[in-house]
Amino acid sequence: MIRTENLTKVYNGKKAVDSLNLEIAEGDIFGFLGPNGAGKSTTILMLVGMIEPTEGKCFINDIEVARNPLKIKEIIGYLPEDVGFYGNMTAEQNLDYFARFYAMDATERKKRIEELLELVQLGGVSQKVGGYSKGMMQRLGLAHALLNDPEVLFLDEPTANLDPEGVFQYRELVKQLSNEGKTIFISSHILSEVSKVCNTIGIISKGRLIARGTLEELKKEFGRVGAENQKIIVETVEPLPEIEHEDIISAEYSETERKVIIEAKSDIRDYISSRLFEKGVRVKEMRMEEPTLEDVFMSVYRR
Repeated sequence: MIRTENLTKVYNGKKAVDSLNLEIAEGDIFGFLGPNGAGKSTTILMLVGMIEPTEGKCFINDIEVARNPLKIKEIIGYLPEDVGFYGNMTAEQNLDYFARFYAMDATERKKRIEELLELVQLGGVSQKVGGYSKGMMQRLGLAHALLNDPEVLFLDEPTANLDPEGVFQYRELVKQLSNEGKTIFISSHILSEVSKVCNTIGIISKGRLIARGTLEELKKEFGRVGAENQKIIVETVEPLPEIEHEDIISAEYSETERKVIIEAKSDIRDYISSRLFEKGVRVKEMRMEEPTLEDVFMSVYRR
């Protein structure tokens, strides 16, 4: 559904995006990660036809974006990082203005706008947009991005101004849209949000794609920083005896919780189980701490 071929953008002799090759399947929720200045927003601007690449090509549904920018805009929706609307108009008036670009008749516009305002929790709000909070503006921006019922949705920092309830509603909406077959491209530096909604993830640095895969694939390949060590958490019914093993680097005991957090050079859970069994200590829980997306992100950058 989304494809780039050596996509490159140069500003003043510096490559903001450098030979980017991506392929994103229909219905996928793709998370695009990277620090500020890595090239995330520039990539999106090329994909939505707002700027042209210096070299390379990008396609949506096999349509080359740079050659068919108007056709592309008929099948995509875009929520920019900084949304902007006419402050002296209501949400309904703003959306009605933009809906006219899609050649919707008055009846169709009214019905679609009512549905979208309810969807983003702005139904019945008569206040002019100039008095909106940042979170309300973000909700209206999402409604705007969905006006034309797009096949592909581009979201640039979509949760930046949302409160916890708004974030939860956003997650549910993204999953619903994906289930409807829409392809969703999310650019963000809020790693926890990406890990909760995205199926596949790409990490970009200095304009180049340096890692790509599902979260599980990235965990397996990169793990946490210092991935040669394992973190094992043990909770027991009886008080914990001291556990000794040549591979143990450190052990943090909590007598009140009857819990120990062990950092070891290898997976020594079998040894720990045998040792505790010998001492007559019953294990309530023993688990290996899984690396988070933050761990993966930092590990990729350190490498």
